[in-house]
Order: sequence, then C-alpha cells, then structure tokens
Amino acid sequence: MTDKEIKEVIEEEFRSKTFGLTEQFLEIHSPIYFEDNINIARIDREEDEGLVIAYLPVSEEPFYFAVYIDTESKQIFNIGSESWNRVYFRAHSEIKTEDELKSLTELKPTKSWNKGDLRENKKMKEKVSYIEFLPNPEPDEFEDKLKKLLDFLEKDEAGIKKLVETAEGYIQVAMDIHNGNGMIGGPTINKDSISRMSNLGLEINFDMYVGGNSFK
Repeated sequence: MTDKEIKEVIEEEFRSKTFGLTEQFLEIHSPIYFEDNINIARIDREEDEGLVIAYLPVSEEPFYFAVYIDTESKQIFNIGSESWNRVYFRAHSEIKTEDELKSLTELKPTKSWNKGDLRENKKMKEKVSYIEFLPNPEPDEFEDKLKKLLDFLEKDEAGIKKLVETAEGYIQVAMDIHNGNGMIGGPTINKDSISRMSNLGLEINFDMYVGGNSFK
C-alpha cells in the first residue's frame, strides 16, 4: 500500500466509524489535521509482511492513535493507542567533563552538556556532565525501540561498557500512556534483550506517566 492509500483508508474509517473503538476514541480525543488532511507521524512497515502500523498524533496529548492495516486486503483490523515511548542510553559524571565522556565511545551522542553549563531555563547550572543516545526518536512500540537502541549500542560495546563502569551509564525509558480505562498494561522485555543488556552490563529504569481522557 502507498502512503496515500493508507491515509485514505484511515480517513474513511474516521468518517464511518465502523470500529466501536474508533467511535470511543473520537468521542474523547481528536487526531490532528493540517489543511483538512489527517496528520500521520509515521507509517511503520517494519512489522510482519502484510502489516503496517500508522501512528497519528493526538491533539494536545503526547501519545498516538495506532491504526493497524492489512496491506493485502487494504483494510484496518485494529485500532488502539500507542504510548509516546523514549528509550535511550544516558551517562553522567560529577568528575569527568562532557568531552571526556564523549571520548569513551565512538558513538555520537544525541544530546550532551558540561558540568556548570546553564540549563535551558538559564537560571540554574548543570550539576553533572552528561551524554545521551536516542537513535530511535520516532513513534514506535517499546520492544522495537529497545531492540534498536541495543543494535546501536552494540556498535561500540567496549565504549558503552566504559561509560557503564565509569559514568553510571544505563538505559532510561520514559512512557506517556493513554489512561483510557485504568488498565495501562506495561512493557515486555524478552529473553534476547535481557541477554544483550546483561552483556553490556546495563540496567534499565522506567518512568511511566498516564494522561488523556477516559473512555465514556
């Protein structure tokens, strides 16, 4: 299916509301439109063959509508919400400088700062030097984001292990979840990811936030 076909299928579903869950979602939240065209943040074609997932931003909320489409029949078979998931590696030090942290790995950080730098609010100074690696910022499922982060970190195992040992490096997860019915579920870490994290000496920490309107 082309992006255009996917968009047309979604727009038709939002007009006709053939799924009960579509109607429930649209009663409490709205997708974002631009010049009467629905906004799609990402079309995920990395799943099983014949399946795509379209992630749609929700007005004034951090999480997404997730629309699952069978590309053979060109029909939607499920609609839900997907958390705004951030899965990244971070390391910090009160002793080492930003440049010293960077020198421990061949990987290029997504974000970094030096101890003593002014924070974004320009009122306080950073208490530690810091580097962060977020290779997969787009909408995606937690399990996929964790796998992609590990793929990235394993490009320099020795460097990541140095950051773990000398700069308190670990994986941080932040999830903004739609609290539709009080049952928010939780992330799953499979055996392969556990083994890969163990090989790198990694811990993982979760911050989970819930928000949005409840179903009527």
